[in-house]
Amino acid sequence: MGVWHSDLADGIRKHGFRKWYERELIASHAHLVLTFFCTIGLFAAFEVFDRQSPAFDQLSNVAAVLLCAVIGIWALRRYLYLLTHAEATANQAVCPVCKTYARFDVAAEQNPRNAGVLNVRCRKCTHRWPIEG
Repeated sequence: MGVWHSDLADGIRKHGFRKWYERELIASHAHLVLTFFCTIGLFAAFEVFDRQSPAFDQLSNVAAVLLCAVIGIWALRRYLYLLTHAEATANQAVCPVCKTYARFDVAAEQNPRNAGVLNVRCRKCTHRWPIEG
């Protein structure tokens, strides 16, 4: 069972799909805000860089640039992952029979051979369908 699959199943069981989706979007956008702050940090570090300053100041500016760049790239990748994962899951959250959106429960039995598939059951018509990751 994949990590996303376990988190998805546990999150839906605990909070329901709508709350899980909302939390995923909030977490992804928090990473976007972190990316924005890292961009500001990069610009600030470039602005204060001076070739005539002591070597320690130059080294600390280079360290700040590298730190902001690494954290910013990680945060941007995490933002994109969380957002696309939430959207891909939300696109599959419609019951194929009754067209009800986001009203399902995680089926109790999971197929260990299909670790990337989450089986769900509609609360309205009890139809079962897989949500793939």
